[in-house]
Amino acid sequence: MRSVSSVSELGIGRERCRNQISEITDYPTGRPYHISALFVVDLFKFRRKGYGDQYRIFYDSLSKDPNSLSNLDQDLPNYAQHVVPIHSLPEEWLWCETWCGNSSKPNAKTIDLCNNPLTKEPKLNQATRVIGSRWSELDARAKMLEEHEQTVDSKIDAKIDAKIDVKIGSKRDEL
Repeated sequence: MRSVSSVSELGIGRERCRNQISEITDYPTGRPYHISALFVVDLFKFRRKGYGDQYRIFYDSLSKDPNSLSNLDQDLPNYAQHVVPIHSLPEEWLWCETWCGNSSKPNAKTIDLCNNPLTKEPKLNQATRVIGSRWSELDARAKMLEEHEQTVDSKIDAKIDAKIDVKIGSKRDEL
């Protein structure tokens, strides 16, 4: 068995990892390393068993080392899995270009714009390329809503300022 602190150390893709997962173990637990930033949680069980407290204890002890938890969303659950059991979701639940093949993209339920260490492509460029015109439409809509919100906020601020000026002016007149 091979021991690693994160799969990113191996420099291999998710597909290859799945094929070799029995050879890869998460130090120090000896359990498989699960590659995902998406989790399904039974909140009733999570609370009843105090798993949140367990994660806080692990995080507190690991965060003292600047070299640990470089990939927090994956490393912490993997490190603590001997206390808080985890299981991998099927690939279509979190599709990532870096780890998954293009043939599985049409079945993706979610798309993770994960960092590709080889290209270091900015997220917005990646979103436009991977998601396509739908991303551009959503991005334009978000910008339009943001501009509208700023316009509304400016009008509200102007009305408030005008009311304050009127009140201050009437107080001066009274004096």
